[in-house]
Amino acid sequence: MQKALLFTGVALIIIGLAWPLIARLGLGSLPGDLSWKGEGWSVHVPLASMILISLALTLAINILPRLFR
Repeated sequence: MQKALLFTGVALIIIGLAWPLIARLGLGSLPGDLSWKGEGWSVHVPLASMILISLALTLAINILPRLFR
């Protein structure tokens, strides 16, 4: 459990530090991302970005261990 929490914390720090680069790549503003704005409120659901990131992480998690065997 300690290793999982440590890994999650480190991953969140890395993502936070890389956020300016991620924003420049266009993640969060893809055509499938949904946004609603009203008077004094806004909702942003990055659906396409979440699917793209999930696909990339799934591929990385499945391919990297095979490369290092």
